[in-house]
Amino acid sequence: MSVDSDGTKTEDTGWEIDPEDEQGAAVLSALGRQLRAWREEAGKRAADFGVEVGYGEALVRKIEGGKRIPRPEYLDRADEVLRANGKIAAMKADMERVRYPKKVRDLADMEARAVEIGAYRIHGIHGVLQTEDYARALFEMRQPAYSQDEVERYVSARMTRRSLFDRTPSPSLSIVQEEASLRRRIGGTMVWRGQLERLLEVSRLRHLALQVMPTDREVHAGMDGGIEVLKFGDGSAVGRSEGAFGGRPVTDPKHLRILELRYGMIRAQALTPMESRGFIENLLGET
Repeated sequence: MSVDSDGTKTEDTGWEIDPEDEQGAAVLSALGRQLRAWREEAGKRAADFGVEVGYGEALVRKIEGGKRIPRPEYLDRADEVLRANGKIAAMKADMERVRYPKKVRDLADMEARAVEIGAYRIHGIHGVLQTEDYARALFEMRQPAYSQDEVERYVSARMTRRSLFDRTPSPSLSIVQEEASLRRRIGGTMVWRGQLERLLEVSRLRHLALQVMPTDREVHAGMDGGIEVLKFGDGSAVGRSEGAFGGRPVTDPKHLRILELRYGMIRAQALTPMESRGFIENLLGET
């Protein structure tokens, strides 16, 4: 991080808004107008205010113009400098949601409402089961490459999805992982072992059925791709499969029945939850 002679940070430390997130952009724009009004009422120029909060004038103007998402520490410092008595700091909750890409936020919202989640994964570990190190390794290997800021945003968003394990009552979870997804040492041996240990930990939860689809199955119902079905308390549901309906999310009962049929067959063809725990334990023992 570069620092000017007056101690001001010249690094642009805000986050960019998701260009497809119109609602988030509106929230960010409203926040920017409020921050500018607070600053002008206090009689402070943007450059002087930037010095006081410890950031450059360029970032101050971008935030006030709704072009950048401020980090929590920026809002905390602005609250102190402008003597807002917590009114500016209270905006952190809104910014916490806006900072995540819209598609990630929408998925997290659906998972938070779901009473039942069923999923079959082929390549990577299901997002709600990932450790932070494993998730970071996944995002760091993406091409075209994410910036480090983008990596951290996506990792943070993925970790928030794990909050469904803290819900009361807990949703019913059923996840089938292809054996290959467990054997691939994403992030290196230590990260991989930590991920397997996490799987063993959550596999003992009463509301989670974790199963492994072994590669020695000649054929099974998931050969067309991954599947995910989420059911909600009002009786509605949404599902998606890479190999059905163009990979688009579906809510039509006829389409959902097809996905549920395939997923039910996948579960029947996979190892049982108890056999799957033993399989993961054996994998750990191989290193």
